[in-house]
Amino acid sequence: MNTWFIVAQILGVISLCFEFTSYQVKDKAKYFCCTGIGSFFWALMFICIGLATGLSTQTSLIIVGVYSTIRSLVFWRVFSKNTPRSKEFGINFLLLMVVVALVAAVITLPTVPAQVRWLHILGLITALGFVICQYLPGVHYVRISVVFYAIVVILTQTPVNILYGDFRWNVMGIAIELAKIASVVVFYLRFANSPKTPQLQFAKA
Repeated sequence: MNTWFIVAQILGVISLCFEFTSYQVKDKAKYFCCTGIGSFFWALMFICIGLATGLSTQTSLIIVGVYSTIRSLVFWRVFSKNTPRSKEFGINFLLLMVVVALVAAVITLPTVPAQVRWLHILGLITALGFVICQYLPGVHYVRISVVFYAIVVILTQTPVNILYGDFRWNVMGIAIELAKIASVVVFYLRFANSPKTPQLQFAKA
């Protein structure tokens, strides 16, 4: 098996741990810190998968991973400060991130193999929805949106999208997304009997 593919699986294990943990965290600043670290290893995993199978098959996911890392760590600082000034900066930064995502989509989509371009368009749409939902009040929007986003990413880590080499499945990439979905399920099972408790509410942006 290609060495880069093996390295990707190792990076994926690290990302999986952080991603699962992040959806059990109720404090918004800590959530962004945890998911930001997970996103960093997530992006590295996609880079390694690209080196193993062809970078064009993973271009949009690499960009999303880097984008997610930067966004999460910036908002970790924003919500750590939790002042009117930091919140105003946060809203402006969110708007900037939306614009960056749209520009990146226009630039990268033409480089994606035509056979799976529809999948990457769907992925970018669900990713953008997830970004916006992260900053909405409460904990439900982000958890619902990440389930849809995870389902699309799972498809990109199968031979539906990995068009080169020996048509391998990125098992760890799929496992990470399944872990996100499982984490959301666990979260609701843990707190299903007390959905209105104050600690379940994230600070409003």
